[in-house]
Amino acid sequence: MTRPPTPDPTATGAGDAYRFERFRTGLLVGDMYFASDAPGPGDRVPDFDLPTLDGPRFASADLGPRPVLLVFGSRTCPVTESAGPVLRGLHAEFGEAVRFVLVNTREAHPGQLLPQPRTFERKWEHARELRRHHDLPFEVAVDGINGAAHRAFSPKPNSAYLIGPEGTILYRAHWANDERGLRGALAAVVRGAAPERGHSRGMAGSLLRAVGHLPGIVEAAGSRVERDVWLAAPPLALLGRLSRLFGRLPADRRGAAATALLAAVLLAAALVPLLL
Repeated sequence: MTRPPTPDPTATGAGDAYRFERFRTGLLVGDMYFASDAPGPGDRVPDFDLPTLDGPRFASADLGPRPVLLVFGSRTCPVTESAGPVLRGLHAEFGEAVRFVLVNTREAHPGQLLPQPRTFERKWEHARELRRHHDLPFEVAVDGINGAAHRAFSPKPNSAYLIGPEGTILYRAHWANDERGLRGALAAVVRGAAPERGHSRGMAGSLLRAVGHLPGIVEAAGSRVERDVWLAAPPLALLGRLSRLFGRLPADRRGAAATALLAAVLLAAALVPLLL
């Protein structure tokens, strides 16, 4: 078994705030947009030098000869849960021409069973579980306990960046389960062309695909996760609860079904007074 490298000392200040214990409304709001100064297409990647579970470093100064698809994620992120099959499929299609690396971050929804790591050793174990759970056939890197690399990119729970070998960002996706956007960008870069768009347009659809995975995250991380989501984002929690009614559907489709059900109920409630 590969042992984790000796980590840097735990940071204070921004690092402490990064390692939140309970999911809050402000975190959800921050996840919905990139700040104007966040790295994007045409920018060089921020400096980073991260260990990977199997030994080689993942460093901005030595990305290798191929383009890189860098994805951030965690075991308790519903969007990462939805993105797992997407990334495996894209790797099977483009893995010979593009280096794939998933960087394990803070837990998006820490709970009693999967708490927010407070030591690098615990974060390393979470990264191992993330790789095992998703059966990832490519590199998994581990960010420092204070999330320095993640914060430098803008700490979205499951963003993705397609990067040229020289370190220039070619494409940015808000959510890594946006299969159509990522496939188009990867195909263009493999052909030697620039992606048609520099940014993914996936937002609402990506979130709806993730909603159906929320109950599974609650089961894996602990019941506190659902309570936190009810307090931070009641509509999201309600859709997650309703998605349980559609267990026969693939998880990616349960959020849309729950949304349709909720819309039908609200429409019926609005029409009842008119019919009386």
